[in-house]
Amino acid sequence: MAERSGEKRRFAVLALSRGGCVLGQRLAASLDADFFACKGRLTEVVNRVWREYGEIVCIMATGIVVRTIAPLLQDKYRDPAIVVCDESGRFAVSLLSGHLGGANDLAHLVAAATGGQAVLTTASDVLGRTPLDLWCRDWDLTPSDKAAFTKAMGRLVDHGSLTLWSRYLLPDLPPDLHPVAERAAADLVIDSRIEGAARGALLHPQALVVGIGCNRGTSASAIAGAVEKTCLQHHLAPQAIARLASIDLKQDEAGLLDFARQQNWTIDFYSKDQLNQVEGIIASAAVQRATGAKGVAEPAALLSAGPGSTLLVAKMKWTDVTTAVAEIADPLAITTLGRTAQ
Repeated sequence: MAERSGEKRRFAVLALSRGGCVLGQRLAASLDADFFACKGRLTEVVNRVWREYGEIVCIMATGIVVRTIAPLLQDKYRDPAIVVCDESGRFAVSLLSGHLGGANDLAHLVAAATGGQAVLTTASDVLGRTPLDLWCRDWDLTPSDKAAFTKAMGRLVDHGSLTLWSRYLLPDLPPDLHPVAERAAADLVIDSRIEGAARGALLHPQALVVGIGCNRGTSASAIAGAVEKTCLQHHLAPQAIARLASIDLKQDEAGLLDFARQQNWTIDFYSKDQLNQVEGIIASAAVQRATGAKGVAEPAALLSAGPGSTLLVAKMKWTDVTTAVAEIADPLAITTLGRTAQ
């Protein structure tokens, strides 16, 4: 089941009729969900649960659900999962956010609880194609352009396969994704660089670590500007940044912590002794006097990126900020290990 934002509760079950409420209460108990009787106040309840819940079951006619949720729709990346069920429990229809939201899985759960049938209409499920949005989610791949990615999903449905080029070692691929040697010939391109794919959708892996050094009291906006300029100058995708890294003296640096929080990135902190063990770093006398470390941004980025990593961007000095970028050697394998360990 797809997990939604941690700020949202998971399941809500809504019903209108007397028979729907009987089934709804039974279903809510089965799913450990919150139940809402909605007769006379459906719009009010839907507006509330839309904000507060990640997955919603509506026991009522599909038409009234569509009319009620229509003003709330945004996109499949933000809309909650919606499953519509008749009051006899015969059919559980995945109506909205079937893949990323988890409505397809929820439909199966509802059908199992009612003894009914899950109804899925997503083309990849009907035709047996790889659900590309879920595949990308599982490998922490972020589409650079959602419209191009949607077109690629359409090609997969229409033609039965896609070609794929990757800068990094690939995991075992589904049978309908085929690796190719030429980047420009691929339908899908996995890369941390921003280079236009001739006809493909660009997917960014979690492959980069940005090392940060900064003066005391540096603002989040100053750090953000330095990171943005670093990426622009080296044609790197910010979406490919996995995390930040710095010296442990900066664990209480408000601007750095605020910047990381704004971007939803973690920060790895290292002691001066750990930083000094990294080989190949040109020592900075000024940094050594201030911190006891021969450098901060470069060695911190390399340590965080792990064994086999490379220094992709040597230290760059900005006003009050120093940046460096290390590239993780095998980001898709790291993703696999992280997912397995959870």
